[in-house]
Amino acid sequence: MQQTKLTRENLNKFTPTQLIVFYYFLAVALAFGLLNVPGVYLPGVEVRFIDSLFTAVSAVSVTGLSSISIGGTYSTFGIVMLMFVLQLGGIGIMSLGTFFWLIVKKRIGLRERQLIMVDHNQYSLSGVVRLIREIIKIMFVIELTGGIILTLYFTRFYETFQEALLHGMFMAVSATTNAGFDITEASLTPYFSDYFVQIVVMLLIVLGAIGFPVLIEVKSYFTRRKQNVPFRFSLFTKITTATFGILLLFGAVTIYAIESFNSFRGMVWHEKIFTALFHSVSARSAGLTTFDVTQFSEASDIFISTLMFIGASPSSVGGGIRTTTLAIAFLFLINFAKGNEVIHVFKRQIKVVDVFRSYAVIILAGTMVIGSLIALLLLEPEVPTTALLFEITSAFGTCGMSLGITSDLTTWSKLILMGLMFIGRVGLISFLFTLGGKKNKIDYRYPKERVIIG
Repeated sequence: MQQTKLTRENLNKFTPTQLIVFYYFLAVALAFGLLNVPGVYLPGVEVRFIDSLFTAVSAVSVTGLSSISIGGTYSTFGIVMLMFVLQLGGIGIMSLGTFFWLIVKKRIGLRERQLIMVDHNQYSLSGVVRLIREIIKIMFVIELTGGIILTLYFTRFYETFQEALLHGMFMAVSATTNAGFDITEASLTPYFSDYFVQIVVMLLIVLGAIGFPVLIEVKSYFTRRKQNVPFRFSLFTKITTATFGILLLFGAVTIYAIESFNSFRGMVWHEKIFTALFHSVSARSAGLTTFDVTQFSEASDIFISTLMFIGASPSSVGGGIRTTTLAIAFLFLINFAKGNEVIHVFKRQIKVVDVFRSYAVIILAGTMVIGSLIALLLLEPEVPTTALLFEITSAFGTCGMSLGITSDLTTWSKLILMGLMFIGRVGLISFLFTLGGKKNKIDYRYPKERVIIG
């Protein structure tokens, strides 16, 4: 009892942000354990410690980078265990924890609410438990619906219903959580001309990456509409949806334009459109591919690396600097160029602290990517710079798209990528606050003075 009390007292010394990071370390340890229990590997298969750890980190961070063949390594039982870990990483450790607390009717205290708030980037304790309930319901409905549709469709490709069910449900979970893992050893390249599968998967990816608050507000909108009750979308939803849509379309058009003179030669027009659109969607955070991305030109590799660096929306299954970070940074630049001292968008004013946070995230993320690139160039002198940048941004953006170099990297390079995947999942703001520790209240102010800039 005294030891338990002491442990709780020690945990209470940590800030909620530090605890969240600590819990994600525990989640990685749990994932590593689950992916190494007897029966998870196919008979005769052995996996090195570093590769097993790499897979665990990649699964918890729902990245999808892998130094081993998933389909050629894990048994059916192992794939089911991997699906559970993807849920843990995609929905969030506090979401699943709260879900189990609700099942056993445990009281959700102030400390737990603070952890939920931090895990999902919320600014208020109000309604966080309701948020978790809605997230669990929405994710369950999306994955189940996608899984059923894909399973029924896959019955034409597989001899048994069990095989179709395994592939259908795994693809639905992998796409919705934006994990990017596949058990076909060829991602979605077998479905290059199957637009039905591509459309279903793209919808699942978007629903997972657009952000849980957006999905909840859309659900509330239709509910209120049936009741003839007025409803107003939040500024977050408007900025997120607009930025997400612009990036998706801009990404597809740019990839189409670049590769029409390169790897898309010989394709018919609809193949070009779907290939460009799918990889623009997948670059948000999913990592699934319908085309051999090693055939893309260097220009497309760098452009896709930029998309992966941006990543998905906040409070979603994806990583990166996030769409709202980019949006606020651009809005600030536009307003600054016009001489405006405040940012107005959708008849609302952006708080200065959010501008500070956006640029802090961009600067830290850029520094991490450049530092990691320099380190990998030293560790992997024979690997092209573009391929290393692609791998680094894929890890940081928890995307999982790769030019096929993951398995050939050294142990130190894999450790760097694991660090990027982990930080990409917990979020840069949480990572910053973890380093900063507890906030110190300042009761005084120094005189202000201008500094020459530019």
